[in-house]
Amino acid sequence: MLRGSCLCGGVRFEIVRAVGPFELCHCTRCRKVSGSAYVTWLGVRREDFRLLQGADLIKTYERPVSESPPPYDTSFCSRCGSQVPNPSRTGEPWFEIPAGALDDDPVIRPDKHIYIEFKAPWDHIADDLPQMTKKDIQASRNPSP
Repeated sequence: MLRGSCLCGGVRFEIVRAVGPFELCHCTRCRKVSGSAYVTWLGVRREDFRLLQGADLIKTYERPVSESPPPYDTSFCSRCGSQVPNPSRTGEPWFEIPAGALDDDPVIRPDKHIYIEFKAPWDHIADDLPQMTKKDIQASRNPSP
């Protein structure tokens, strides 16, 4: 079991395992939310996730659609401001959690950088992970026949 929490410990959760993808997102929205070069999003199956405490502390900001659906939203602890998972936001079989909120090693490692055309001008990607643009991502999610 992998444990996770926010900075103040008010929101706590656990997951059976991380399944991926494990993406480093460089989009402008994720950079602004994190205050860093990227956000580390880790895919988990809904059935493998359990919120242990702090549901009442989880707040969500939803940014209006600026280009095309889906809208961008981010959930955080209302006490300390840490990004936290919010499984109630979607009905999908899996969702993404901020990997930085994990207290334990997820065992899997990041598998790609995404939206690299939006990376900060001061950021330098120094690893060998694949780097995907928005166009690359769209092509991989909607393959042509």
